[in-house]
Amino acid sequence: MTIGASVFLIAVGAILRFAVTDTVRGIDLAVVGVILMVAGAIGLLASLMIYGRRDRVVVDRPVDRRLL
Repeated sequence: MTIGASVFLIAVGAILRFAVTDTVRGIDLAVVGVILMVAGAIGLLASLMIYGRRDRVVVDRPVDRRLL
């Protein structure tokens, strides 16, 4: 899951949890919102851990001075 998708899940979950007052028979929208926020937070942490561990490799090559 990407960082953008995680933030999107957190935002949709927060909207469902705190802003929506409608009811749907058989579905508790507040619980769905909390589940989405938790899933987004887990995805965000996983994405940050994966992207944070990327090693950067710098390769030094001699420059051909004739091309300058």
